[in-house]
Amino acid sequence: MRTLVTGGLAAVTVAIGGLLFLTNGPEAHAEEVMLYKNPQCGCCTEHADILRENGYDVTVKPTHDLVAMSEEAGIPEAMQGCHLALVDGYAVSGHVPVGIIDRLLAERPDVRAITLPGMPLGSPGMGGTKQEPFTVYAVGDGEPQVYAVE
Repeated sequence: MRTLVTGGLAAVTVAIGGLLFLTNGPEAHAEEVMLYKNPQCGCCTEHADILRENGYDVTVKPTHDLVAMSEEAGIPEAMQGCHLALVDGYAVSGHVPVGIIDRLLAERPDVRAITLPGMPLGSPGMGGTKQEPFTVYAVGDGEPQVYAVE
């Protein structure tokens, strides 16, 4: 399932002039991340910095095609975050906390993506104070399911 999604995302990436490079190494945090964001968004850049601080190798690529790219990853529009990161065969949408991304890569569930919809205050890269627990959803076949609550 991930192979088909990755292939589709690679096609979208090539179509907008990007390069999709995913690694499959066993070492923690050795993954390369391609993070797509709206050109004017600063909070997405902050999230990329947090990923870097936690050992990820992040490349940021501005684009106006986030909705289409997220839908290609199987993430319904109502479930999308404000940026899209591709890491080790998965799509990660929005300001997902690093610990949850680490868990995804360690557990390797049979899903296409995880997403923290919207732009919740206090989430990694967003300003403000956390208002409620962050609910991160897994997207695979069928309806999105809760993957983690932090």
